[in-house]
Amino acid sequence: MEGWFADKVLSDNKTVTFRWGKTEERKAEIVAIRAYSFVRFRWLDSDIPHEYFELKMTNNELTNDFVLEITDFVDAADANDTRELWNSQVETLRRTCGF
Repeated sequence: MEGWFADKVLSDNKTVTFRWGKTEERKAEIVAIRAYSFVRFRWLDSDIPHEYFELKMTNNELTNDFVLEITDFVDAADANDTRELWNSQVETLRRTCGF
């Protein structure tokens, strides 16, 4: 996630610290994980207990393509901005991986 989602990612057991630039930082708890499949995070500063964001990888057996599925909870008013942000970050991931 470092380099495409955040500038720096630090993990301490189940707590992950995401850093952007020199000053912005958010911490998230890993609430669920399955190796080579998905990871689900909950922001520690969130007031909504069941809110999370998840990154899930699936493989299409017919085409052997991998699909990244992102689930994120946002207010309806922020949905378009959040979608644009994720699209931008996924594009950065694609360029980083050479796709």
